[in-house]
Amino acid sequence: MAADRSARRADAPSSPHRPHTRRQPWILTYHSVTDPGDDPYGITVSPRRLDEQLSWLRSRRLTGVGVGELLRAEAAGRRGLVGLTFDDGYADFLHEALPVLRRHGCRATVFVLPGRPGGVNEWDPLGPRKPLLTHEQIRRIAEAGMEVGSHGLYHQDLTTLPDEELRRETRESRELIGDLTGTAPEGFCYPYGILDPRVTEAARSAGYGYGCALAPGPLLSRFALPRTHISQADRGVRLWAKDLRHGLRHGAVPGAGSRAAAPARSGGAR
Repeated sequence: MAADRSARRADAPSSPHRPHTRRQPWILTYHSVTDPGDDPYGITVSPRRLDEQLSWLRSRRLTGVGVGELLRAEAAGRRGLVGLTFDDGYADFLHEALPVLRRHGCRATVFVLPGRPGGVNEWDPLGPRKPLLTHEQIRRIAEAGMEVGSHGLYHQDLTTLPDEELRRETRESRELIGDLTGTAPEGFCYPYGILDPRVTEAARSAGYGYGCALAPGPLLSRFALPRTHISQADRGVRLWAKDLRHGLRHGAVPGAGSRAAAPARSGGAR
């Protein structure tokens, strides 16, 4: 009963909450926004649940924004923001997620795969097959005021690639997105959440301003930002617990880099 009462309080938009004072920004990770009935990887959130989650954030006086905007606001001392990211560039973002974001006055970063325009998520062996954004749809998302970032060209484990192919995944994807939207992307997101120092340096050298991981461990830096995976199961109490866990794990501003050499692998990222 106590847990039920806590859930109702956490879900209630009228509950009084203090705004965040955390030094390390909180960044949420979404993927597909559609019917989660067939979801072997736990990466699909229904539009209704997304609406509930954004309502919960707004009840805590938090506004969702793209990561670039979030980092600039943090540097300027502005609080009350949370990062919203959508990985893999699923086409359902345009018709399902974007209207919900607009209703709540939120923005987001969409990490796309410009090497697979109009393709499907072939990297997920269990399926289901979901269409990816076309180049024209990527342009429409940028025109709608969303930040467009790179997820590489083809959604590959970058730590396994030779240097030249790694440069293509980082540099050429940035150039392609820049040609599509008129603005070279500021952010890069590592497929599968797998990264190592060579990969983060490739993102830096390609001209990005930041890189997103999930749980970067000792690689924590501006080019290995931690994020929180969000699923269909996340409501008031679970969101509150994830917020608390993030604050306990990442209370400090990321450092300049890391001496760690082993790849960092994060569960939940696709």
